[in-house]
Amino acid sequence: MESADEVVYVVDDDGRVCEALAALLRANGRSVRAFNSGSDFLQAPLLDAVACVILDMRMPGMSGLEVQKLLASSSHIPVIFVTGRGDIPSTVLAMKGGAVDFLTKPIDEDALMRAIDAALAKARVIRRETADAAVLQARYQSLTPREQELLPLLARGLLNKQAAGILGITEYTVQVHRGRIMRKMGADSFATLVKQAGKLRLETPPTAASEA
Repeated sequence: MESADEVVYVVDDDGRVCEALAALLRANGRSVRAFNSGSDFLQAPLLDAVACVILDMRMPGMSGLEVQKLLASSSHIPVIFVTGRGDIPSTVLAMKGGAVDFLTKPIDEDALMRAIDAALAKARVIRRETADAAVLQARYQSLTPREQELLPLLARGLLNKQAAGILGITEYTVQVHRGRIMRKMGADSFATLVKQAGKLRLETPPTAASEA
């Protein structure tokens, strides 16, 4: 995957519009990749960069809404829609799909640059959250199977004695595992560990449900 700091993808079936948008963005210091169809864009390898996409709503073949839906299933790149014929139903669907903005042609340059700034800011947040989630998942995977069983019980607020009874181990063993879990998860406090468990959305072992 090629690397870049930030990139704006432009997807529009009108070649002249595509070229004009790309030239405008480059004049404003943006790195640009342009495509004349949604399928070409979806098939191209994405750059390893903070990114957003300016997407034409109405295109022959695959529509902008279809591209948005497929993109959302494999990536979290913020979308800015543009169209020559805006209509309320399409706008509502676009926004429900997570679009950052919806602009009509001819596009106002200031409005476009504001939308891009907002989209890239959102992309930076998504990128950071994705990286944090990957680190958290890697830490969780470093736990032993027993520690993975114990973590959701502790996060629920069960005492060591209660967790020991559910798992059929001694209270001392729970204490040892608890310390190891804290270290492996990089948790500086029990409150932090509870937050981490919440982000992981761990399921409590079935036997815990019957425990008073």
